[in-house]
Amino acid sequence: MKKIICLYLLVIAFSCQQEPKNIKLTGSVFGTNYNIQYFSDETVNYQKQFDSLFAVVNRSLSTYIEDSDISKLNRNELTKVDQHFQNVFKASKIIYRKTEGVFDPTIGNVVNAWNFGAEKNKFLTDSVTIDSLMRFVGFNKVGLVNGHIKKHKESYLEFNAIAKGYGIDVIANFLESKGITDYLVDIGGDLRTAGVNIESKKGWTIGIDDPNFDGQQTYSKVLTLKDESLATSGTYRKFKVDDNGNRYAHIINTKTGYPTKTNILSVSVIAPDCMTADGYATAFQAMGIETVKRFLNSHPELRVYFIYEDENSELKTLSLNSF
Repeated sequence: MKKIICLYLLVIAFSCQQEPKNIKLTGSVFGTNYNIQYFSDETVNYQKQFDSLFAVVNRSLSTYIEDSDISKLNRNELTKVDQHFQNVFKASKIIYRKTEGVFDPTIGNVVNAWNFGAEKNKFLTDSVTIDSLMRFVGFNKVGLVNGHIKKHKESYLEFNAIAKGYGIDVIANFLESKGITDYLVDIGGDLRTAGVNIESKKGWTIGIDDPNFDGQQTYSKVLTLKDESLATSGTYRKFKVDDNGNRYAHIINTKTGYPTKTNILSVSVIAPDCMTADGYATAFQAMGIETVKRFLNSHPELRVYFIYEDENSELKTLSLNSF
C-alpha cells in the first residue's frame, strides 16, 4: 500500500513540474494581422475575448468605421466618450506637450487632404485648402472635461498614430488580469512582451523589418525583449514623390500641413508600454535624427533605432539610448 501511495505522489510531483502550454492565436485587426502567444498551465483559448476587445476599441477610436465614437465626434454628433477614448486622449496629450506639438491628433483632416487618412478625396490638395484646414490644428485647442470632449466644430481628431499600440496594451492588460505573466502580443509588427518565451528559456526574439520597397520581409536587426514594448513607423510603404524625385513621408508636418521630406526610412522605439512606443515612433519620424538625439537626453526610458539614407542614398542605421 505504501508503494502505491509513493508512486501516486511521484506522479503528482511529475505532473506539477510540466511546463505551461504555449498557446498561439492569430487573426486580423486594424487593417493588419495579429499574432498572440502566451503560456498558461491550462489550454485556455481567449480568441473570442481578444476579438471582442478589438471590436470595442475600434468602435471607440477607428476613423475607418463610420459609426464609431470618434467618427460621430468628428461629425459633431456626440461629445461623451468612453474610457478607451479617454485613455488614448490623455496619453496623446502628454506626447503632444513633450514633443512641442510635433505629435498632434488634430492633424487628421490635413492627413485626409493628402489622401493618407481614412477619408480619401475629401478635400482638394491645394495651398488654400491646406491653409484653411490648418486653422483648426492644435491639440491644445481640444479639451476633455468629465468624459466630454470640448472642441471647435471644424476640428477633426484621429488617433491612428497611437491607437494600434493602445489596442496591444488592452490585450496585454487582459492577459495579466488572467494571471498570465509570459506573453507576446504582436499586431502588424508593433508589440508588447512580458516575461520570457518558456520554450526557449529567454526573452522574446524580435526582428526589425528592413525597409524593402518591393514588399519583401527581411530583418535589419534582431533583439530580445522582456517586459518591454516596441513600435515602428516606416515611410517606405506610404509616401509621395515630387517632380524632382524627392520622397515625402505620410507623416504630416503639424506646423506647415505638408508631408515631411525625410531621409528616414523607419524608426523603432522601445518603451514600457506599446501606446507610448507607437506615439513616439510617429513623432520621431517627423522630428528628425538630430532633434531626437537631444530629446532622448531627458528621456532614458525610450530607446530608438533609425534606418535612414545618407547623402549618397546608402542605407545607414543608428541606435540611441542603447537600443
